[in-house]
Amino acid sequence: MSAWKPGACAIVGIGATEFSSDSGRGVLTLAAEASRAALDDAGLTPADVDGIVRCDMDDVSAPALAHVLGVGDIDYWGENGPGGSGPAAMIGQAVAAISAGLATTVLVYRSLNGRSGKRFGLGAGEAVAAGGNSTFEEFFAPYGMQTPGQFFAMVARRYAHDHGLDDDRLSRGLGGFAVGCRTHANANPDAVFAGRPMTIDAYLDSRMLADPLRLFDFCLETDGGCAVVVTTAERARDLRGVPAAIAGVAQATGSHVQPGMMYPVLMRPDITAWPSRECAAKLYDRSGIGPDDVDVAQIYDCFTITALLQLEDYGLAAPGEAVDRCATGQFGPGGRLPVNTAGGNLSEGYIHGLNHVLEGVRQIRGTSTSQRKGARVSLVTSAPPPGASALMLVAS
Repeated sequence: MSAWKPGACAIVGIGATEFSSDSGRGVLTLAAEASRAALDDAGLTPADVDGIVRCDMDDVSAPALAHVLGVGDIDYWGENGPGGSGPAAMIGQAVAAISAGLATTVLVYRSLNGRSGKRFGLGAGEAVAAGGNSTFEEFFAPYGMQTPGQFFAMVARRYAHDHGLDDDRLSRGLGGFAVGCRTHANANPDAVFAGRPMTIDAYLDSRMLADPLRLFDFCLETDGGCAVVVTTAERARDLRGVPAAIAGVAQATGSHVQPGMMYPVLMRPDITAWPSRECAAKLYDRSGIGPDDVDVAQIYDCFTITALLQLEDYGLAAPGEAVDRCATGQFGPGGRLPVNTAGGNLSEGYIHGLNHVLEGVRQIRGTSTSQRKGARVSLVTSAPPPGASALMLVAS
């Protein structure tokens, strides 16, 4: 088995559509627009693409996208996921295909009408009717567990219990993270919440949706699409797009894998022991980069508590410390480690986290609207449950 080679591949093109609440367009159109933008960013054409990787929850197939783009014969196609666990893993799959000689230039995409169409925040019954996951999740519905918000509320309560946090301290930590994301989004003209400031008092005054989670602890439901082009580092040097070298990529499920999308995680021995812990160890080992080397991070944030747990799992905060560090703005603008500098899933848009990869690339290029000066190492995570994946991008 060949060893991992840091920097052998790079992201050379990124593209996105408008993020909105009602795109008025089909998901194939959104995928095509984002893909064309990514190819143009790289200085490539559809004829250069010989591989495609999609999210396993995307309604757009690889052949359909290839057809509308005018891509020729596809040497490799694949998919990864599920959902928010997948974006970094999708990049990893592209790298694996290139490293194995199955493709040379791989297009990675995700498109969804997450607000005007299929909404992942719906209750269990509605989600199943809309084509969502129904494996083992249905056994939790009779007991009142019907939405992702309810699940993550239980995780937040357990986190607070484990670390002796009262309601005020927990809320100010969660709120501090949300305010940091919103402030970054205010500087990003493409963010859904651009120009819409939020204070910690406004966060605390927002309505409780699933105790202890408030309105602004929940990610956006967004229409839109994102795309990324991956190729070899050698070829990247001859292309127009400024490359972000892929120093490491990792996936993990942890040792207590269970069926379903998320609710069965509540049956694990520890519901706050997520696979991001194992994923972090693999990522740091493969990249040769540690948490102290990270200049900026894009942390998957379908809910605020999801991000806090990962900050600790990736060693960016000690166990139980993320809540106070978020409350004091250490991960916000001007903090010691800026996180979700485009606004994240909470305030930029929710394209199942692939938009985090785009922002990770911008930080390496120096083109972010909330640029970390001198950033050379950018961490991107795609989060649990039921699995986790992560990406380490570096300046080439």
